[in-house]
Amino acid sequence: MKAQQLVASGIGIAAAIILALPAMAQGSRPHPQITITNQRTVPLSNFAIATPGDQPRLVAKLAKPLAPGKSVALKLNKPQGCTYTVQAKFEDEAESDADMDLCKDRVIRLTE
Repeated sequence: MKAQQLVASGIGIAAAIILALPAMAQGSRPHPQITITNQRTVPLSNFAIATPGDQPRLVAKLAKPLAPGKSVALKLNKPQGCTYTVQAKFEDEAESDADMDLCKDRVIRLTE
């Protein structure tokens, strides 16, 4: 199992996004659903997945805050291509953003 780790920090606290569980098919389309797991000790207040570029298109968004230790599945709205920008914001003001390949990975784990 291949995993990718991306780190960004905000207000002295690091938030890491770890990707795991490769999708069954390695095609040019991502899995229609991505699972987000909050492994931090604070709630995830905002989470969004968008297409990259100058005019990004939102393809998934967290509907309500995600408590520590909880997971949620987000359905991707008209996904195209593999590379997406993922942005996470927590109630302690920590933030993380990264470009990710959602054709390879369909689980995003948010950690300290």
